[in-house]
Amino acid sequence: MELGLVGLGKMGGNMRERIRRAGHTVVGYDRNPDLADVHSLEELVGKLSAPRVVWVMVPAGEATQATVDRLGELLEPGDVVVDGGNSRWTDDEKHAEELAAKGIGFVDCGVSGGVWGLENGYALMYGGDAEHVARVQPVFDALKPEGDFGAVHAGRVGAGHFAKMVHNGIEYAMMQAYAEGWELLEKVDSVENVREVFRSWQEGTVIRSWLLDLAVNALDDDEHLDGLRGYAQDSGEGRWTVEAAIDNAVPLPAITASLFARFASRQDDSPQMKMIAALRNQFGGHAVEKK
Repeated sequence: MELGLVGLGKMGGNMRERIRRAGHTVVGYDRNPDLADVHSLEELVGKLSAPRVVWVMVPAGEATQATVDRLGELLEPGDVVVDGGNSRWTDDEKHAEELAAKGIGFVDCGVSGGVWGLENGYALMYGGDAEHVARVQPVFDALKPEGDFGAVHAGRVGAGHFAKMVHNGIEYAMMQAYAEGWELLEKVDSVENVREVFRSWQEGTVIRSWLLDLAVNALDDDEHLDGLRGYAQDSGEGRWTVEAAIDNAVPLPAITASLFARFASRQDDSPQMKMIAALRNQFGGHAVEKK
């Protein structure tokens, strides 16, 4: 199939390549002309045959809103817009309503895989009407990891990004647990090889995971993370997860504590936040602060 892809950064650029490897045609637009196949949204829409599918991979908030607004002016009834960024689920409901008034479908898709997705595939959580999801299905199949799992039609519009938000909240708590354990191991005199303790956990333990593998990668690069400042940003999805928990009276003590720990990192040079920063850099290419 043909796909228009808006936003060719760390995620979008690799997604374009993976979709092309599956045999589909991708017309990509980015504000950086060195990355783009076309030089405007108008040109992108013009190169696609109707009915069109346009996938948006730009930062959540104003950038996504502006892109969806412009596509609403350029596309035609029967076309479909996919928001694959990290938008809040309430924005999805708004975008779907605005586009539906023009006869344009909307699908929201939470995408996980970071800088490793090109080779390993992307975990996908999508929401929307079945007919609109079916239009995008060949692209979902191209992006997902091999095997029977890794992609899910989570429900109606907003469900995809809500599921991805909860996924990221769980990620916060898991990273915090690894970071706390690492700091305690580093603190005691009796444990002389913390990195190899972490490495030993990669086989046969109940806490083995891809995050643990990435932690070992980070420690191989800098055994005691001496080059990092103990400061970790939050993407916003942890905050949204805690807010949703409050709205629905669901207790999330571990996720909430992990979010607050990141806030604390901005006041002190936290050893734990060195590990959080290193993990975020490993899986997502997120910037770290050097000493």
